[in-house]
Amino acid sequence: MLCLQRNPRARLRDIAETVGITERATQRIVSDLVEAGYVSREREGRRNHYTLNRSAHMRHPSQRDHEVGELLDLLRLDDSHSV
Repeated sequence: MLCLQRNPRARLRDIAETVGITERATQRIVSDLVEAGYVSREREGRRNHYTLNRSAHMRHPSQRDHEVGELLDLLRLDDSHSV
């Protein structure tokens, strides 16, 4: 999610390289995030554009009261915190 926050048009190959996992593993993770409603994917020509659902709630029981956007804000990856 952090890679998609930084670059919504990132290729899975680039995300895999950044994170240090295989492209296939990246594809599964992104598909799981889309299926769970954390990310939406829109086709733009030959590439995808990803949008994070900042209002989606975290799924771990101890964090269910928190939204994904809160985590992104905490990590200062939200555009409103850019310098």
